[in-house]
Amino acid sequence: MNLPFFVYGTLRPGEVNHDRFLRGRTAREEPGRLRGAVLYEGPGYPYAVEAPDGEVRGELVTALPEAYAELLARLDRLEEYVPGDPRNLYDRVARPVVRETGGATVRAWVYVAAPAVAARLRARATRVAGGDWRGVA
Repeated sequence: MNLPFFVYGTLRPGEVNHDRFLRGRTAREEPGRLRGAVLYEGPGYPYAVEAPDGEVRGELVTALPEAYAELLARLDRLEEYVPGDPRNLYDRVARPVVRETGGATVRAWVYVAAPAVAARLRARATRVAGGDWRGVA
């Protein structure tokens, strides 16, 4: 599935990993909202944790078709995501994301905290008020 990506932390425009991973590989970047998740502070980056009453703000990133496979592989490496690996810190999941402009909903890849990580965050980490990491970083 060549889905867009929803980014909410260091991959957002102006953040440390945006130029390194996304510059020159995207066709479009636009503000969006992920419902059904909340943010927790991590060690220099946030974690999205699925939660029915939450909302996370970020950007919906559409990759250039010719860059899609490489970008997907690079983002999986950045997030240390290996399909099916129980040691993952993040899981890559397809979730509906609402475009800020126009309000249309699209399915996008989102890296959310893996279940064991999510449980630790809920127990001990600081939740990001308002679901926007830009106010914290």
